[in-house]
Amino acid sequence: MMIFYKERIAYLAVPKTATTSVERALQHRASMILRDPPGMKHTNARRYERRFRAMFEHDDLPPIETVAVFRDPVSWLSSWYRYRQRDSLSGHPNSTSGLNFDQFVEAYLTETPPSYADLGSQGRFVTDQNGDLLVQHLFQFENMTAFTEFLERRLGEKVQLPTLNKSPNRPAVLSGELESELRRIQALDFQIHTALSEGPLSIG
Repeated sequence: MMIFYKERIAYLAVPKTATTSVERALQHRASMILRDPPGMKHTNARRYERRFRAMFEHDDLPPIETVAVFRDPVSWLSSWYRYRQRDSLSGHPNSTSGLNFDQFVEAYLTETPPSYADLGSQGRFVTDQNGDLLVQHLFQFENMTAFTEFLERRLGEKVQLPTLNKSPNRPAVLSGELESELRRIQALDFQIHTALSEGPLSIG
């Protein structure tokens, strides 16, 4: 999470949506950056509203506006799967070594996923308990230009995102039957991503 106090923006870092690149590009402008532990870095919208918003709100200033990026759900899972295939995780409970992508997604969809597939969901990250969008400005990962243009307007400077923390380029093919199951169980994620195909979503 990054706070831009003067610009009245809170960037909520949905995992696997170029968050490290965004942090590197904008750290010189941020008033506050939460990097560790990962649960703080990736503070979701509900937690922000509950624990952080009041810290930055003042009667004489406009409210902080939250902003986040949302990725195609299959691509999001593929990135997690490939990221956890790296050799440095060999032998760790989070490693996906020895698993194919179908096995990883099957584990993700269980009621109690194993450590390597216990990822939560993007939909829950950006919505309230009723499934309504809680982030003021939501952008599609596949159209990062719209996101960077928003930042440029608000920050008043050119924003260029470096390529960092990229997942290994390894095969990750999901069977049609399992994708259908994923779409059924994680329907909210797919609905949000589809809506973003027509442009950024804004509330408030």
